[in-house]
Amino acid sequence: MEKLGKFINVRTGKLDANAADENGQFPFFTCAVQPLRINTATFDCECVLVAGNGDLNVKYYNGKFNAYQRTYIIECKDKEILSPKFLYRFLEKSLRQLRSQTKGGVIQYLRLNDLTDLKIILLPIRDQLYISNILNRAETLLTQRKESIRLLDEYLKSTFLEMFGDNSKLDQLGNNISYLTSGSRGWAKYYSDKGAKFLRIQNIGGGVIRTDNIIYVNPPNSAETERTRVIEGDLIISITADLGRTSVVPKNFGEGYINQHLALIRLNKNINPIYAAYFYNMPFGNNAIQKKNRSAVKAGLNFNDIKSFPILIPPLELQNQFAHIVEKTETLKAQYQTSLKELENLYQSLSQKAFKGELNAKYEELLMAAEPQVEYITSK
Repeated sequence: MEKLGKFINVRTGKLDANAADENGQFPFFTCAVQPLRINTATFDCECVLVAGNGDLNVKYYNGKFNAYQRTYIIECKDKEILSPKFLYRFLEKSLRQLRSQTKGGVIQYLRLNDLTDLKIILLPIRDQLYISNILNRAETLLTQRKESIRLLDEYLKSTFLEMFGDNSKLDQLGNNISYLTSGSRGWAKYYSDKGAKFLRIQNIGGGVIRTDNIIYVNPPNSAETERTRVIEGDLIISITADLGRTSVVPKNFGEGYINQHLALIRLNKNINPIYAAYFYNMPFGNNAIQKKNRSAVKAGLNFNDIKSFPILIPPLELQNQFAHIVEKTETLKAQYQTSLKELENLYQSLSQKAFKGELNAKYEELLMAAEPQVEYITSK
């Protein structure tokens, strides 16, 4: 292992961020993740750019550009010894280490020697190019999978508007509620490694309950326990802090309860809860919830606020049709998210092995197996 400074030249930009021009001809690299634009180009090279403060992000670029004064522009002295694309991947992997070396208080920043003192294993150039290609392919797969998930969310929003429109003929939700309650307080003492699911605000949103960070409880034998128990089809809504996040308790959810920051709404049979959740997930529905918040200091809703929520009530058959589309789409989305997690784990494994020179054919086979699947998903 040798110090990176032996193989690189480092410059910094000279401009203030206000030098940007949104109609500019060239990229203008600042400490933001996305580059701005500018009309003058001071640099013309293949390089790696590291944000000297902020989130310390890393970028690769080849061509004409300009840079902010706290942006490091790093070039390889000899590209036959150190490939710029390999350097980019190395610094990207080292981002966590770079962040741990940040100096200062509110604004994090890097010193030059934080970069040049990094230790690098200099592999043969052929291996560097191979590693760069493998990591590029893996990153492309991750990007495609994230885009597939985003498109599914957009599909549901556009489908809702096509089926129901932005209609102003609204009814009050209160006339359609058969049961309404707020959640349990002081249940931290009942937390457990297993047991019943205990829903919090972070588990609610977008119509679907998120269980990746779920907490479990062994609830007491009490009236509060019975009052706050959820069943299939319950509409859950956040009533403090981040107001108006909605989810529906799915089939086979099992035993579950809500905490004090949530309300449980059990609707009459003329409203499909999945439809209602997506109604309040749309801008016009969510805006109606926000208008009920009376506090500028601490957001909050009470039962009267909830009962006065407006809602469009189309024919139940149409609501059920939309709910069926949601269920099918969310099933597919869950499959994509599982695959995304697997790809993220693969990418981390690739990064760890790559810079030790330990990549082998097994990892390329895993990428090849994933690539056609993603192409099929994105084509749909």
